[in-house]
Amino acid sequence: MNSKKSTIEANLLLTSMPQRFKRPSFGGVSFGLIFAILIIWSLISTGFSVVDLVLGVPDMIRILGEMVPPDFNRIGSMSWALLETFQMALVGTALGIIGSFFLSLGAARNLSHNPLIYGASRGLISFFRTVPDLVWAIFFVASVGLGPFAGILTIMVDTMGFCGRFFAEAMEEVDQEPQQALLAIGAQKIAVVFTAVIPAALPSFINSSLFSLEKAVRASVILGLVGAGGVGIELKAAMDMFAYKEAATVILLIFALVILVERLSALARKRLF
Repeated sequence: MNSKKSTIEANLLLTSMPQRFKRPSFGGVSFGLIFAILIIWSLISTGFSVVDLVLGVPDMIRILGEMVPPDFNRIGSMSWALLETFQMALVGTALGIIGSFFLSLGAARNLSHNPLIYGASRGLISFFRTVPDLVWAIFFVASVGLGPFAGILTIMVDTMGFCGRFFAEAMEEVDQEPQQALLAIGAQKIAVVFTAVIPAALPSFINSSLFSLEKAVRASVILGLVGAGGVGIELKAAMDMFAYKEAATVILLIFALVILVERLSALARKRLF
């Protein structure tokens, strides 16, 4: 009798337990099939070939072999170019963060009650974020000439597109009650923004800014390939001349800079929060 009762209870428990995986809906299955077909079609259209990849492995190994050992004869000039890359990223990020702050004030729905200002701010942020870095770099190189100034302007615009969105969303997500309380006692709107909104959103501001600096350091290397200054020019020149040992030195320097910036950024987050 007890065993029969235990069996019944076990069956009831099994039937009452939720399924580990939900049965997919028709819409979910259809979306999955369409997505799979899109991936396969894209692989075929872009000429993805496992055979070409396998045939290219010997050349990859040969090039990597020619990079070893790295050539440190021009380490001095490369280091100065690397320092220029960091300075370009730092200045561009700082200017971009300042621009992002003022732009995000108009792009935050809870702060901007004018539809024209809100729409223009959001549209400008989206435009800055949509245009690729290299396009901005080519535009500024053609406008202000070769050199790091074009890179600074490129990083500034890219940072405004990146941080502007996250700054605005951070201010939209803050608690509304302190703002309402201050408005109820007659505080001006600008005072509410600087005493209730910005302090609450400041941790998100800092996180986005630090991540933007890490992103800018990596992007500034690529900008040098189109003449926007920095160590990217050294890398391009080495690769164009098949000086793979010098290219390996540049790559190692870039790797060291990226790791250093990421470590400093992590330390800053740990100290601030």
